[in-house]
Amino acid sequence: MSIKVSSVSKNYDTQKVLNDISFDAKNGQIIGFLGPNGAGKSTMMKILTGYLKPDEGAVFIDEIDVLKNPLEAQKIIGYLPEHNALYTDMYVREYLNFCAAIYKISNSTNVSVKEQIENCIEKVGLQSEAHKKIHQLSKGYQQRVGIAAAILHNPSVLILDEPTTGLDPNQLVEIRALIKELGKDKTVLFSTHILQEVEAVCDRVLIINKGTLLLNESIKNLQGKSLESIFRETTSV
Repeated sequence: MSIKVSSVSKNYDTQKVLNDISFDAKNGQIIGFLGPNGAGKSTMMKILTGYLKPDEGAVFIDEIDVLKNPLEAQKIIGYLPEHNALYTDMYVREYLNFCAAIYKISNSTNVSVKEQIENCIEKVGLQSEAHKKIHQLSKGYQQRVGIAAAILHNPSVLILDEPTTGLDPNQLVEIRALIKELGKDKTVLFSTHILQEVEAVCDRVLIINKGTLLLNESIKNLQGKSLESIFRETTSV
């Protein structure tokens, strides 16, 4: 399993944010992670990426124990947080060079660091904007920069926290297509409030509410019911 989460719980003071969460994901799966605001999605993603520790439970990424070896796990994880923190005074290529240095990406036998950056720029569709400073880019293109940074070190697992927030309909379609393409050879877990996105892109859906996992099901097994109706039924409790 690329992702394995076992009985994870997390409290903030007296508030239980995650309550005995368990799920797993195989390589090549795209998982939609749904829930109302405050349901615990971002907390779970921060635990998956090693930025937070749970109070109970275990998390493995490609069989690496995230709690014991967070730095090793982070080497194979690409993470786009909900608030895409970019150095907006940098040029796009300058920022990606900076990220490459952090990841300690080096020239390989066949591909230089420069070529790896250009490949990422092409993959996320940034060619026409790559000469600009990040603050000059639209929200959609800034999201592409964040995704480019997340895939630069060729991770096997991608964690994307609301990657389509604030995008216009055209940008939504483009980022959706990008996620689908990336999911061909990576495990992708992404949260969103756009249910049509999950139906169009995902293999599996998780629904969480008040820290409890209420649904873990293949999109194909939803028995003809709309995801909207399922979401409302499971989260209105």
